Amino acid sequence: MQLIASDHPSLNSPMAAMLDGYDCPAILVSADYEILATNSRYQDSFGDIDFSRTNRCFQISHGYSVPCDQAGEDCPLGAAKKSGHKERVLHIHQTPRGKEHVDVEMLPIHNSEGELIYFVELLHPVPLASGHFNDKELVGESPAFNKMLEHIARVGKADISVLLLGESGTGKELAARAIHEASGRKDKALVTLECTGLTDSLFESELFGHIKGAFTGATSNKKGLAELADGGTLFLDEIGDVPLQTQVKLLRLLETGTFRQVGSAEVKRSDFRLICATHRNLSQMVDASEFRDDLFYRINVFPIHLPSLGERTQDIPLLARALLKRVAGGKKFSLTPAAEETLKEHHFKGNIRELRNILSRAIVLSDTDKIQEDTIRDCFFDRAGENSDLVKQDIARQVEAEMDLKTLERNYISGLMKQHNDNKEKVAAILDISVRSLYRKLNET
Repeated sequence: MQLIASDHPSLNSPMAAMLDGYDCPAILVSADYEILATNSRYQDSFGDIDFSRTNRCFQISHGYSVPCDQAGEDCPLGAAKKSGHKERVLHIHQTPRGKEHVDVEMLPIHNSEGELIYFVELLHPVPLASGHFNDKELVGESPAFNKMLEHIARVGKADISVLLLGESGTGKELAARAIHEASGRKDKALVTLECTGLTDSLFESELFGHIKGAFTGATSNKKGLAELADGGTLFLDEIGDVPLQTQVKLLRLLETGTFRQVGSAEVKRSDFRLICATHRNLSQMVDASEFRDDLFYRINVFPIHLPSLGERTQDIPLLARALLKRVAGGKKFSLTPAAEETLKEHHFKGNIRELRNILSRAIVLSDTDKIQEDTIRDCFFDRAGENSDLVKQDIARQVEAEMDLKTLERNYISGLMKQHNDNKEKVAAILDISVRSLYRKLNET
C-alpha cells in the first residue's frame, strides 16, 4: 500500500507504515491537527493531499479555518485529547463527490512518557448516505438525520438484530440496505419480505419455502427467503403485521436458525442477520396481546428511530432536490426559494413518499423548469376533505371514466414501465416499493 508522508521532524517510518494495516481510509494527525500521512485507501476515497504545505484536518475535511469544536461541531481529536482514549463521531466531510457522511474513529498514540503526540484517524464512509443532493439515496444533514445515521454506522458491523421504527414513508428499506452494506455480509444477499397482507400459510410459504405437492398449486419446489438469505441479511418489513399464530414459527427460526419447508420433514439451517421494520408501536401491541413478547425481545436488540419529515424540516430542500433528479426523467427541474419554504411549512403525513408524489405532480403542472410556490400549493392534498383544484379535477375524471382504484394503479404502473423502458428497479424506486412487490403488482394486471 502506497504511503505519503510529510517531512515532519518527529515522524518516523514505523509510525507512518502502521497505516498499512488498516483496511479503510486512514490518516496520521499530530496533536495540533496537522495531517502527517495518508494511506492509499484515503487517496482513493478522498483524493491526494499536497504535503508541500501544512494541512490541518479541519481544513481538508470541512474547509474550516478553526477546529471543528470551535465551528459548532463535535471534534473527535479534541475529545480524544480530553479523554485519552478512542473517540468516535459522525461527520459530514467534503469529498470529490460532494458532501458525504463519514463515521470517524480517532485513536490516540502516546509516547513513552504517556503524552499524546499523534492520532490515527480512521474514516468509514456511510453507505448510501450524503449531506448533499447527489445520487446518494439517504440525504440529509439535520441533527435528527445525523443521529439516525450514526446509529446505522455503529450497528452496521455488529452482527446483531436491528429494529427500525418510524412512520410510513421515512425510508426504512433504505436504512436496512445501508446497514447491510456496512456489514460483513454485504457481499451476500439482502432479502426482503413485506409482511403486510400475508396470511399465515402465505407467510410460511414465502419465508420457509415449500416442496412440490405441499398444497394445491405447488407444482415445483420453491426455496424460501430464509434459505436465500443464508450468509446475508433478512429484512422483514412491517413485522408488526405478521399474524399472531405465525409469530411462534418465526421465533423458532430466529432462536434455532432452523426451519422446515412446507410439506417437508427435512430440517434446514440458515445463518442470516435480521433487520425488522415497523410503523406500529410494538410495545403497545405486546401489552394488548397482539404481538408475542418473546419475539419482541428477540428482534428489539438495537432499535433505531427513523425521523419523520416533521422532525427534520431543514432537510426538506435537500431531499426535494434529490427527488427531483430521480422523478424528472432526465430533465432538469429546480424549486424557487419560496417553493422550498412552502414545502418546509407543509405537514407531510406520508413523509418522503408524499414529498415525492407532490414533486411528481409539480413537474406535470409546471410550465417551466423552475417550479414556483403556487405550483407546489396546487399539489397539496388536504386530508380533512378539502382538495386542491388539481385533485378535484383528477377525481372528476376518474369518476367519469368509472375507474376503480385497482385500474388506476394498473394504468399508472403500466405508464411508468413504458416511460422507463421496463426498468423494474427504477420503477420500484419511484413507487417506493421493493422490486418483489412490483413483480407481484405486475402479475396482478
